[in-house]
Amino acid sequence: MPPIDPDSPRYVRQRVLPGWGTDAQRRLAEARVVVLGAGGLGSFVVPSLVAAGVGTVVVVDDDEVDVTNLHRQLLHAPGDVGRLKVESAADAAYDLSPDTDVVPAAIRFDESVADELLAGADLVVDGTDDLATLYVADAAAARAGIPLVWGSAAKFSGQVGVSWEARGVSYRDLFPEPPADAGLSCEIDGIMPTVCTVTGGLMAGEVLKLLTGVGEPLLGRVIVFDALSGRSREIAYRRAGDSAAAGFETRPAAPGAPRPADSAAAGFETRPAAPGAPQPAGGAGGSRELSAAEVAAELEREDAPLLLDVREPWEAQIASIPGSTLIPLGELAARVGEVRGAASVIAYCHHGVRSARALAVLDAAGVANARHLGGGIDAWSRTVDPAVARY
Repeated sequence: MPPIDPDSPRYVRQRVLPGWGTDAQRRLAEARVVVLGAGGLGSFVVPSLVAAGVGTVVVVDDDEVDVTNLHRQLLHAPGDVGRLKVESAADAAYDLSPDTDVVPAAIRFDESVADELLAGADLVVDGTDDLATLYVADAAAARAGIPLVWGSAAKFSGQVGVSWEARGVSYRDLFPEPPADAGLSCEIDGIMPTVCTVTGGLMAGEVLKLLTGVGEPLLGRVIVFDALSGRSREIAYRRAGDSAAAGFETRPAAPGAPRPADSAAAGFETRPAAPGAPQPAGGAGGSRELSAAEVAAELEREDAPLLLDVREPWEAQIASIPGSTLIPLGELAARVGEVRGAASVIAYCHHGVRSARALAVLDAAGVANARHLGGGIDAWSRTVDPAVARY
């Protein structure tokens, strides 16, 4: 089977994306991704990855196609009823991209096979919607040193997150122990088919971001989507003692407790962090978050602060605030000496998420008087300087 050609016209609409190019496409072509589950979520993850040019996709599922699957599991057709899902998925993937190496594994993912299946993988996706499997996948991904993209969908709600022990966040930081009950199930509680579409699409997007290095993955964050209202919200969580996440902690909902409509599938609730709990450097409502207008006023002063851009170089090529110093967030810890001598520092990024995290890095390095631009360069463009391009 010929390897995928990153320069193929097939991928031209991806290669022209900011920060993508042939290098990112080549990373996809060389990647090996293990997808757990070829059901409702896998039906959107697998085709998306194959169509986008991921070189090897291992599909793990021991189930067979049932007629009740067909309203949402679009990898499968009526003629596939009774077939192994991995075989049906492999056929559908081949039709999309014959050059992709799709490896069907008709086995159940558990501790006995987890390490072998993840050997050589760059990333694992859990779309089984099974808590026991998710905990096994989380532990196995930690041992392999690779990220885990996970998702869940039931009734009218879906959720997506990213765990990566090597980067300090695992699923067990969200739920240290499995909940006492099994949660919702499609068989008992039903599922709106388009919830799988949205959730699976978000999961595939996280995979592509992680493999290419483009964008900001959902590390330490969960996106919860409510199909009934069309709304989504973000829940941030952190490892115990880690102050780099938002000032909210996440815990399993108490048995029988009412759940918000948009977290019905998630089975968790959010609450403000307890008084005295560690807060993020740029925590919500903290004085270290400045508006675009406040930053503009400080830059006019004679003792103007050092303006630190923690985005990626490709983003700076699109737009930047004049006079800023570019140090991507991933390089900041190693290059913090370049800003240590400044009397004060204001960090900024695209929307304010990475710059808030940058404050924790600056704090740890002993950089005093560091703050960040809330809303990022996007807010700057909207409220201060419309000439700065938005992206």
